[in-house]
Amino acid sequence: MDNRNSNTPSSDGPAPTLTVRVIMQGKEVGSIIGKKGDNIKKYREESGAKINISDGSCPERIVTVTGHPDTIYKAFGMISKKLEEDILSGPNINAPKPPVTVRLIIPASQCGSLIGKGGCKIKEIREVSGASIQVASEILPNSTERAVTVSGTADAITQCVYHICCVMLESPPKGATIPYRPKSASLPPVIFTGGQPYTIPGHMAMQASPHEMAKMAHLAHISHIGQMSPLLGGAQALPGSAAIPAALLAAAVQGNFPQRPTAPLHGNMPPNPTQAQSHEMTIPNDLIGCIIGRGGAKINEIRYITFLGYH
Repeated sequence: MDNRNSNTPSSDGPAPTLTVRVIMQGKEVGSIIGKKGDNIKKYREESGAKINISDGSCPERIVTVTGHPDTIYKAFGMISKKLEEDILSGPNINAPKPPVTVRLIIPASQCGSLIGKGGCKIKEIREVSGASIQVASEILPNSTERAVTVSGTADAITQCVYHICCVMLESPPKGATIPYRPKSASLPPVIFTGGQPYTIPGHMAMQASPHEMAKMAHLAHISHIGQMSPLLGGAQALPGSAAIPAALLAAAVQGNFPQRPTAPLHGNMPPNPTQAQSHEMTIPNDLIGCIIGRGGAKINEIRYITFLGYH
């Protein structure tokens, strides 16, 4: 049921333009973009809205929809339908399915108008749209915005988003708005010694679990086959400056950790130092300072943990 007219702001001039931002995960974004961008192209053309997606270096992505309220309504209708289709077509078809959920980003100065006095406005939107709507009490990190979570059927979400747009037009944000920007995925340092990978979350090395290594490998976007690395026993490495960390992560996930070179033991005698092996690797000039560290602190730490000599 279309309940748009019950909450449309009156205006004698041209329809105002509005921007709505949504937090989505990578899998959801991939579905919206579609193969070769076919889906998002269709949504843009059929709705008339501008739909942009932030870059893919973060686990969270921002989908920005800009246009008149009616064009935003059409765009969210198609986006919500696609998300609903993905849920219904998932595994265990006979199992209960969760509702479609989207997380809108709203300036905190407009959230009071969205809630209304005594919660009357948000209650009205729930009743008219049939969707569940929750306004976060906390500000999103490093911003002046809050997350507004909307759940329900695709139609209910579309109706709800439209009425939220109407509130945003009636009550513009006050003061400057600092937009929320998701943090890029950062990889902790990884070192290898004794055939085991270790992460360094702070100042102490800790043995990395297979789950942690798999997660870091995923964040590193390891994909294309590059040159073979003799340091990794045949593990595939990516070309360029990313070759070393990507190859190490690939080897870690496969359980093919580089072993610290040692000479064969004869009885209880220690390894013969003359049989020690050495390897050379090329480090880009702009990264060598990170290896050495301030006053040589980082390279000394690596020497201490791994018992290897670096020159």
